Amino acid sequence: AAHHPHCFVSRKRGVPLPADTAEELRNIIGMDEPLSLPEFLAKFNYYMPAIAGSREAIKRIAYEFVEMKAKEGVVYVEVRYSPHLLANSKVEPIFWNQAEGDLTPDEVVALVSQGLQEGERDFGVKVRSILCCMRDQPNWSPEVLELCKKYQQQTVVAIDLAGDETIEGSSLFPGHVKAYEAVDILKAERVGHGYDTLEDEALYERLRQENMHFEVCPWSSYLTRAWKPDTEHAVVRFKNDQANYSLNTDDPLVFKSTLDTDYQMTKRDMGFTEEEFKRLNINAAKSSFLPEDEKRELLELLYKAYGMPSSATAGTFCLSFRAVHLPWIQPGFLQDS
Repeated sequence: AAHHPHCFVSRKRGVPLPADTAEELRNIIGMDEPLSLPEFLAKFNYYMPAIAGSREAIKRIAYEFVEMKAKEGVVYVEVRYSPHLLANSKVEPIFWNQAEGDLTPDEVVALVSQGLQEGERDFGVKVRSILCCMRDQPNWSPEVLELCKKYQQQTVVAIDLAGDETIEGSSLFPGHVKAYEAVDILKAERVGHGYDTLEDEALYERLRQENMHFEVCPWSSYLTRAWKPDTEHAVVRFKNDQANYSLNTDDPLVFKSTLDTDYQMTKRDMGFTEEEFKRLNINAAKSSFLPEDEKRELLELLYKAYGMPSSATAGTFCLSFRAVHLPWIQPGFLQDS
C-alpha cells in the first residue's frame, strides 16, 4: 500500500504482523476513540519490529512522509524522531525485541535525511528534522547531540527531549545535562503542547511575554485524554490571548489523522476562523528552526499566498512541526510540563 511499507517489509524480513493487508493493519493500529496509555503504547509493538533495523523501510517511510505532507498542502514541515529507536547496532538497549544487527543510530539519521531530501526534491515540500533525546534513555543523549552537529547540513535543525514526562527529574539526568550543556541547559525555544502551563498563570504569562511558541495538537490531546472534551481546550485560550502557537499533527498513523483533522476540529468545535489560521501559520513560520534567510523566504511565500484579499487563499498552505511518523515519540519538548 502506498504509505504502509510495513506489510511488504514484514514479509521480506519474516517479522510477523497481526494483519495481511495495509488496510487491516491500519485498522488495528489506528485509534478513533481515546484509549488508556498502556493500550495506546501497545499499538507500536504491532509494527515497529517490522521497521526498526530495516534500511529500506526507514528510508522509504521518510520519503513517503514528504509525499503525504505534499498531499496535505503543507509547504514546510519539521519531523521529529529518535534514531536510537530505529537502530539495532551500537545502541543499548536494542528496542522492539530485535536481534543485534548492523544499523547504527548514525546510519539511521543518514537514511532518514536521504529519504527526506529525495522527497523534498520530488514533491516540493521543504522538510527538516529534529532528533529526540528520550527521557528514559539519558545515555543516548550525548550521541544525539553529536548527530545533530554532524547532520545539521542534511535536514537536522534541532534537538529535542521526548518521552515519559512522569519520570521524576528526568530532564536533569546526567546524560541529558551533558548533551544540553551546548544548548544552555534545557533552554527551550518551543514547547510541545504546553497545556499544563495554563495551570500556573505566572508561568504562562512569562512564556507568553517571552513569545514562547506552543505546538498544539488538538486531535492528539483528545485521543490521549490530555484534554477533557467537557472543558475548554487550551488552544482556545491561546487563540483568545493571541499567543504564539501552531496547529500540528501528532502521530498521524496511530491517530488516523492529517493536518486537516486538527484544522477542521478547531474550526468546527472551537470557532476558529480563516484569519486565525493565517495568523498561527505566520507564527509557525517565524518560530521555525530554519536559518534566517530561509525563514524570510518561507514568510514571503505565506504573505504572498495569504495576501489581501485574504479570502483568495483559504486553506491553501499549511505548516506543521510535529508531523510525527517515524517512529512514534511521546510528546515532550525541551521542557518539564
